[in-house]
Amino acid sequence: MDRLDKTYLNEVTGKLKEELKLDNVMEVPRLQKIVLNMGVGDAIGNIKTLDAAVEDLSNITGQKAVITRAKKSIANFKLREEMPIGCRVTLRGQRMYAFVERLFNIALPRVRDFRGVPTKSFDGRGNYTLGLKDQVIFPEIDYGKIDKVRGMNVCFVTTAKTDDQARALLTHLGMPFRKA
Repeated sequence: MDRLDKTYLNEVTGKLKEELKLDNVMEVPRLQKIVLNMGVGDAIGNIKTLDAAVEDLSNITGQKAVITRAKKSIANFKLREEMPIGCRVTLRGQRMYAFVERLFNIALPRVRDFRGVPTKSFDGRGNYTLGLKDQVIFPEIDYGKIDKVRGMNVCFVTTAKTDDQARALLTHLGMPFRKA
C-alpha cells in the first residue's frame, strides 16, 4: 500500500467521520478516480505534437495515455469529426494515490508564486477540477526534451455528496487550498 492510502485508511476516515458527523464508516467520502486531460489543439496541423503529449502524460502518470477524438466538426477551427485532438488518463487505486502524493508534495510546490489552489473549482457534486498551466512542474518531465509547454486538467472524482465533504476530504489528504 502507498503511504497516502495507509494515511487515508488509518487517520483520515476517523477524522472525517467525526468532523462530518457520519454514522457509518462506509459513508465517509473517498477518492474514486483521477482523470488527467490534455487538449492538444496543434494536433490538427501536426500530428507529431500529439505523440509528444501522449508521451509526457504517460511519463507523468505511469500509465499509457488514451488519444481523444473530436466529437463534432467545426469548420472555423479546421476540425473534422473523429480527428485526434487530445489525450487523457484515468487513474484508480494505487497509481491514483501515488499520483496524488507526488502532485501535492512535489509538483504543486514547484509552481511559480504558488499560494495554494483555488477553492471555487468544485462542481456541486463533490468533484474538484484543477488546471495546471505547464507539464514541467513534474520531475518526470525532462525540460530539454519538451517541444512545447502544455497545460492539463486534473479532475478529482470523489464519493462525497456535497462540496463541503469533498473539500474536507481533500484538505485531510493534503491538498494545499488557498487561505480565504
